[in-house]
Amino acid sequence: MYDRPRNRGAHQAFWSLVRDGLRAAGIAAPHTLDHSLPYNATWARSDLVLGQICNLPYRTTYRDSLTVIGASDYGLDGCAPGFYRSLFIMHRDDPRSGAAVFAGGRIVANAIDSQSGYGVLHQYAARTGIRLPHVSFTGSHDASVQAVATGHADFAAIDAQTWTMMQHDTAAVRLCRIVGRSWTGPGQTFVTRSPQDPAIFRAVLNDAVGALSGPTRRLLGLRAVVPLPPAAYDAPLSRTPSFA
Repeated sequence: MYDRPRNRGAHQAFWSLVRDGLRAAGIAAPHTLDHSLPYNATWARSDLVLGQICNLPYRTTYRDSLTVIGASDYGLDGCAPGFYRSLFIMHRDDPRSGAAVFAGGRIVANAIDSQSGYGVLHQYAARTGIRLPHVSFTGSHDASVQAVATGHADFAAIDAQTWTMMQHDTAAVRLCRIVGRSWTGPGQTFVTRSPQDPAIFRAVLNDAVGALSGPTRRLLGLRAVVPLPPAAYDAPLSRTPSFA
């Protein structure tokens, strides 16, 4: 998650430290990161060493087959360590309220298995009693921002960490405005195949974060990997799609 051209080198540097730490702990780890597979094609693999998963597919499908290591902490505004939220956006020149657009506008989301882009829309609808209109899928948060910025969509929910990174590499964000913020939930969660001892992985990850150079750590954005209680992942599933 959060792998972009601007920070790919930082991810590689981070992985090198993690790889060496895992090997030192007796855990076999590949030499380099695998960028060839879609992220959601890795969660069910029997050879998964380390991955990140959004809490929507985790709690609906993979809870019994993955070992949770800890949630990513990016130090997001208004979020406790290990938590994140979504930002609701519209075009900067659209004078309507977010509630009005949510109730009847053209809504886009990155993917059906995304908590930050799609799950929060269902939960917001369930909590407010507003019927969620048809949602079109764009394939990525970047594409959702582009759709709003170019007038092809009226409303989208964007992962707050993605939005933070886009300030540095995506001009389209300057054509959008934030009209609301979701409640917080577990950040992108590091996982491994089951059964494993999560404490070993968590210690290796946090040691690697601490060993990064200052510029690389700032580029990566990751501050720590935080253990959360299982109940933190028990977001209401009412009107949320199943991925079984």
